[in-house]
Amino acid sequence: MHVVIIGAGVMGCASAHALATLGAQVTLLERAVPGAEASSAAAGILGAQVESLEHPEQRAMLVRARAGYAAWAEVLLAETGIPVGHRVSGVLKVARSRQDLATLAACVEAQRAEGLRAELLDTKGALEAEPELHPAILGAAYFPDDAQVDPPALLRALVAAIARAKVRLITGAVVQRVRVERDRCTGVVLDDGMVEADATILAAGSWSKMVPGVPAAVPAVKPARGQMVLLEERPPRVRTILFGSSGYVVPRGDGRVLCGSTLELVGFRKEVTAGGVHAILETALGLAPGLAAAPVSSFWSNFRPYTATGEPLMGPSPLPGLFLATGHHRNGILLAKLTADLVADAVVAGL
Repeated sequence: MHVVIIGAGVMGCASAHALATLGAQVTLLERAVPGAEASSAAAGILGAQVESLEHPEQRAMLVRARAGYAAWAEVLLAETGIPVGHRVSGVLKVARSRQDLATLAACVEAQRAEGLRAELLDTKGALEAEPELHPAILGAAYFPDDAQVDPPALLRALVAAIARAKVRLITGAVVQRVRVERDRCTGVVLDDGMVEADATILAAGSWSKMVPGVPAAVPAVKPARGQMVLLEERPPRVRTILFGSSGYVVPRGDGRVLCGSTLELVGFRKEVTAGGVHAILETALGLAPGLAAAPVSSFWSNFRPYTATGEPLMGPSPLPGLFLATGHHRNGILLAKLTADLVADAVVAGL
């Protein structure tokens, strides 16, 4: 079985790894370098419970994805010797109004009824959980099992793992179109040749619908720009991931503190803007005011692959032989392993 994958971000690399583990011959196509776009620029929050506050219908899927991460991190470490920064650091979602607190209370009750660990904390309890929190908050929902991973480290480990698995990686690949014969996808046409395959996986992130030959019935995937700011805190003080109404703070535990993020539908414009940085830092300092003294280390932006419904595209497409691993928006890192396994199973079942 030969599988060709378009895109070597976290979805493409994870899918390549899963399929190679099943014994498939895999060719991975990347126009630049693996993980050069959204994958390495992400925050790496494994926030199954906090992210499902807005999408409770996705909670079971997100929790399942989070549950598999520790074992995956151990597998990648055993195969490559590279730690991916997996840490169960917990998440605090803060409330600044009584309405926010009431909403969080209902969410906590719903999650506890599903057997998940969640707790509604008053101001004192929230400050005990995270002393660096702004003292003016009214309380917080605490999700102790939500976690994080370091995306650049994850991508390094995945690239090393697929190299060990003999995945053929072609960088600088320019895809002209997916190849269709007798109403079935049979590979990919490049600008310098063709790659025939029994199955083709579309994992091109925000660029997925720009690949010629992808069926019109596949939902649109649009770029949603997210700007990020990295602070350096010495010594490290913030220890818990903090969520406000418009952003978050992610302490890596080693002094790095990632602050994000904007959500902008501005096409493929990758600028970091004054307004974006201002909004991110305003949110971060409103959550943890002690960060005001932390030096700004770097800043960047990239594109989350956004679908109108908020549902990721995972599994078979309307075109036989073409499979989807895209459209994960804010939860691409969290859903990477789950997506890879679902797509690999769908490929095997479809042949």
